[in-house]
Amino acid sequence: MDSVEHILISRKLVAIVVHSNVSPERTTFLTPDDASLQLGFIVYPEGGEVVRHYHLPVDRNLTGTAEVLVVRQGRCLLDLYTDELELFTTKELATGDVVLLLCGGHGIRMLENTTFLEIKQGPYCGVDEKHRF
Repeated sequence: MDSVEHILISRKLVAIVVHSNVSPERTTFLTPDDASLQLGFIVYPEGGEVVRHYHLPVDRNLTGTAEVLVVRQGRCLLDLYTDELELFTTKELATGDVVLLLCGGHGIRMLENTTFLEIKQGPYCGVDEKHRF
């Protein structure tokens, strides 16, 4: 099993799976600069520091909803679908794994009791922002 899997459908990056065994030695971003949600590792040496700062109000136009799921506990199967709603691939996720879902369809089947930490763009628009298939 690869430690970091970039999943492309028709040459479009739809997901990145980061397994719990990944431990980079230097700062490494896994997403291209134009991804609607950025994912990467920031590595600092002992005594390092994140200099005090705040983020300027930058207007961004986003289409769709990117989300990150962190498997806090358990195991599951992540199904990824093409734009035609056909199953493309299935990946097993376990405690400590992270997946960035940038676009496309997905479903998750639990293999055992599973808890996720979910991070996604807001504001939340309710169930009207999803199409179930």
